[in-house]
Amino acid sequence: MKLQRSGFVAGIALTATIALTACGSDNAPAGGGSGSSAAPGDCVSGSLTAQGSTAQKNAMDEWIKAYQTKCGADAKVDYQGTGSGAGIEAFIAGTADFAGSDSALKEDEQPQADAKCAGGKALNLPMVIGPIAVVYNVEGADGLQFSSATLAKIFAGKITKWNDAAIAAENSGAKLPDANIETVHRADESGTTDNFTKFLSKTAEADWTFSNAKAWKAPGGTAVSKSDGIATKVKGTANTISYVEMSFAENQALQTAKIKNGAGEFATLSAESAGKTFENAEIKGKDGDLALSLDYATTTPGAYPIVLVTYEIACSKGSAKAKAVQSFLKYTSSTEGQKELSELGYAPLPETLRAKVAESVASIA
Repeated sequence: MKLQRSGFVAGIALTATIALTACGSDNAPAGGGSGSSAAPGDCVSGSLTAQGSTAQKNAMDEWIKAYQTKCGADAKVDYQGTGSGAGIEAFIAGTADFAGSDSALKEDEQPQADAKCAGGKALNLPMVIGPIAVVYNVEGADGLQFSSATLAKIFAGKITKWNDAAIAAENSGAKLPDANIETVHRADESGTTDNFTKFLSKTAEADWTFSNAKAWKAPGGTAVSKSDGIATKVKGTANTISYVEMSFAENQALQTAKIKNGAGEFATLSAESAGKTFENAEIKGKDGDLALSLDYATTTPGAYPIVLVTYEIACSKGSAKAKAVQSFLKYTSSTEGQKELSELGYAPLPETLRAKVAESVASIA
């Protein structure tokens, strides 16, 4: 299935209708309600424990606050930003009622997760579009821009000085110091790392030979835990460069770079430009699973190509807390819940994809 973009509303909200072809109806069932939210009749008493993606932690905090305000003190959700890898491990171990991950379940993870869903399977439910910012701290050098090849060489340790000829060639007139570059990467397993290295491996394979994974594979650099740790490190350390979700970059007012896309443009980071990358996204899952495949080499004009989607990993059937999980995810996938994202440095799901997520959530039993 292809996601085709038809437009965006003003600002950073991405609520335009996106046409999806094949693989079933675009209409959410009456029980799910494509615009439904956690109305009092949808609220379920009890406590949910979840963990995982730090990329969506700010979104989760806001969602939980709003959901509990709607549903009362008896509807409790505790979400800890432990990292995508830890979240999936917790779901597989049975210590998380649902998990947040910046990547869909891998082939070796899917059957382990399915085993926790008696009579069902573990669903990958996209919930948040999170543009990945390339952030840096170089005094007097705002507005730097990079091709994927130059980024790959920097993070692989092949370019070690800020005034290297390759950086200078892409940044005419920029004030580049004769200083060592300190690359910073995630110490913990992270879907942000997986998506960032996937971008490098798909668009600069000659210069990035480490493939992609949640765990950082390239030599050198400084390892820092969690997204907020990355942002804090770059904010306080001169001549650093790293990658982090846009919301964390905005919270720390970090310098962010323009990134060259497949159309040959250096695209500015924004929710709208990140949303354009979804024009060629494919839904590779089936039977309610909505795992996506993104085109990191997109040639769509204006598209910012380094993006991630955070997924909620939840059982389609067999969870002891299925109704409570369904109730909370009904809110996060509702039009109301998605609108919360535009104020937090994220992008809401395109409308037709959101409706499909709501449809899958409505089928949880």
